[in-house]
Amino acid sequence: MSYRENWKVQHEKLHVKHRGHEAMHAEMVLILIATLVVAQIVLVQWKQRHCRSYNLVTLLQMWVVPLYFTIKLYWWRFLSTWGMFSVITSYVIFRATRKPLSGRTPRMVYKWFLLIYKLSYAVGVLGYLAIMFTMFGFNVFFSRIKAEDSMDVGVIMLFYGLYYGVMGRDFAEICSDYMASTIGYYNMGGMPSRNLSHDICAVCGQKTFVDVDEEGIIEDTYQLSCNHVFHEFCIRGWCIVGKKQTCPYCNEKVDLKRMMNNPWERTHVLYGQLLDWLRYLVAWQPVIIGVVHGINFSLGLE
Repeated sequence: MSYRENWKVQHEKLHVKHRGHEAMHAEMVLILIATLVVAQIVLVQWKQRHCRSYNLVTLLQMWVVPLYFTIKLYWWRFLSTWGMFSVITSYVIFRATRKPLSGRTPRMVYKWFLLIYKLSYAVGVLGYLAIMFTMFGFNVFFSRIKAEDSMDVGVIMLFYGLYYGVMGRDFAEICSDYMASTIGYYNMGGMPSRNLSHDICAVCGQKTFVDVDEEGIIEDTYQLSCNHVFHEFCIRGWCIVGKKQTCPYCNEKVDLKRMMNNPWERTHVLYGQLLDWLRYLVAWQPVIIGVVHGINFSLGLE
């Protein structure tokens, strides 16, 4: 039998096995809904009361849970990309947490995470287009492309893009806080410990060589509404990748729309917001489903 025929036979056996168990299934659905509601309340309260511990545990969950399923289901392709990402990111975090902080480290850190951010964005978009390509039946124009294959490729690429996008932004946020507080122009708890000169970038602590009104060869100098100036690359990394919405020096609110010179750049902000929303699904959904299975097993429900 082909794969599809075998799947149909197994599906019919499953229906026969669970026929007449409607009351049990209704009870299991109620348990699932109740668990989701309670878990959502607990997670929201935890995030509001202890945001730092919530973010750290969530990041650990996102790093470890996919690894468990990868090894269990023999997804060696994901394991190889996960390994490369983990090794390079671990080195970047190591560099970002050294004291004294090297002057080249902040830009190196932001370059790495900005690369991950852009790659995840591109891979996610390609995966979404592949899914739409299959759903609208365009694969029929290519006789060698099966619907199952193109859909699988789209789903895998979309997952890769979203997963590494979320991971990159979370690690970038940790590095952003640590580096900026080490340099001394930024303090998570209050006022900065050092005075900022008019030509010093508070993100990396290096001098800005291009005036605000001039156009740089590699990058421009960007001035926020609070009149503090930064390397354009640094402030974009701080706000978009590092998820900081305030000035690194005075904590004034940053208008991200003013930083987007081109209309297509605004999609990166929307993509970042989407990654924040999906963190719950990636990190906590498997745990909640595991709790539901445990409750069903303890009650003898199948």
